[in-house]
Amino acid sequence: MISTEVFRAIVFELMDELPDEFFRELSGGVIVSEAASVPGYAKGNDLYTMGVYRVYSGVRQITLFKGSFDRVYPNADEKQAKEILRGVLRHEIRHHLESLGGIHDETSLEAEDAQKKQAYLDRHGADERTKTE
Repeated sequence: MISTEVFRAIVFELMDELPDEFFRELSGGVIVSEAASVPGYAKGNDLYTMGVYRVYSGVRQITLFKGSFDRVYPNADEKQAKEILRGVLRHEIRHHLESLGGIHDETSLEAEDAQKKQAYLDRHGADERTKTE
């Protein structure tokens, strides 16, 4: 399991790979939380949120959950962690950019995530219309 310091260093290194423009209006920055995050609709210990993009009170922020990473990838070394976190960070950055661009249609990552959520619920025999996050 990688340390929090290594996790943060990897995240900062991955941020440096991206153009500064991608971080425009990301006023809350990119936060590393040591918590594990389980969505409210999860059916057990089989689903963890690796990262989340939020807009609240005009603040745009990305949070990456080290605790979730540790539970899903407990044996990841630094190289593996970097590849996994690259995907997570870029996923959340795409949410940010789509939000800035007002993209909330069927082509959006938001729509893709909703489809994945529904597929998860379908596999567990749950109806999305009756669940809240």
